[in-house]
Amino acid sequence: MTESPVTYEARDGVGWITLNRPAKLNALSTELAGALADHVETAAADPQAMQVVVRGAGRAFCSGMDRTALAAGTVGEAFFRHWNRALDCLEDMPKITIAVLHGYSIGGGLQLALGCDVRLATDDAVIGLGATRHGLVPDGAVLRLARVVGVGRAKELALLNDHISPAEARAMGLVNWVCAPADLERTLASIVDKARGAGPTATAHTKRLLHASFHHDPRALLEDVLRAQADCAASWEMDEANQAWREKREARFHPPERR
Repeated sequence: MTESPVTYEARDGVGWITLNRPAKLNALSTELAGALADHVETAAADPQAMQVVVRGAGRAFCSGMDRTALAAGTVGEAFFRHWNRALDCLEDMPKITIAVLHGYSIGGGLQLALGCDVRLATDDAVIGLGATRHGLVPDGAVLRLARVVGVGRAKELALLNDHISPAEARAMGLVNWVCAPADLERTLASIVDKARGAGPTATAHTKRLLHASFHHDPRALLEDVLRAQADCAASWEMDEANQAWREKREARFHPPERR
């Protein structure tokens, strides 16, 4: 039986999405893109997953497009629709999404990481795009990259296709953390712990409003912000935060309270 090119499991409150073509350095295919999109949608709806981690099995996060499939002409509209469905869902879901970059994290690998909220890279990661070198638009990145690193850096990365070091990526804000491979699991656990320190309802609204801020005058969003604040005030998380303050302890939002 052929293994799935992407796996998903929810464990200890985290949804783990793993690209699972290690022999191909997790290169992208239409089958992988479809499985990825399906698993991302599952994670978004999974009440057992409060945060979602995206990582790659084996020696790389993702080495980009499967060049054999591309050269054979088998990468077409179906791939791009699945691919963007996955990235849009990672960006839109009301949960913090974390990409873990190691080894080759190039082309579609970097595009996938940009669909996530935050990015952790090991110091041996190789980071860059490359789509235009292969005659393609970096469709998963071209509409997101400039928001993360600015137009000048985005043009450099997307048009000149240089690989950059994790330290350079950190300096320009492309990744949020860099660690040694030996420290990866500890660092990832600390990021998940930080994410758990924020109320889920407040997290969902804050993420949504940050995205909306790129499309609207802030003044036009005031009523939306007030509705979000009212939703937060009525949530069990607000009760827990207030109780924690009275008891002089940290609020506990995991596991979520059942009401």
